[in-house]
Amino acid sequence: MNWEELKKVSISVTPVPSSVRPIIYDQEKCIGCNRCAEVCQCDILLPSEKKGEHPIVMYPGECYYCGACVMVCPKKGAIRLEHPLMNRARFVEVRGK
Repeated sequence: MNWEELKKVSISVTPVPSSVRPIIYDQEKCIGCNRCAEVCQCDILLPSEKKGEHPIVMYPGECYYCGACVMVCPKKGAIRLEHPLMNRARFVEVRGK
């Protein structure tokens, strides 16, 4: 295929359902800059077709939870990483010794 033929190719994707939601966007704060999609090491984020909207989380189950998306975001609190319940550590004080 040459470049002109490639420009005419249309690709459609559908987000993969998953029980985890690793990345949560705050609609009020996100400016739709897509920096998070550009830096994602797992390529789970697809830039939104609508200007100013946050990227689409395509493959949530593939997230490494590295936090690169959160660190690169220019708007504090626009994106947050939420680890699955089984990965959250809670230390309980040992009593009675």
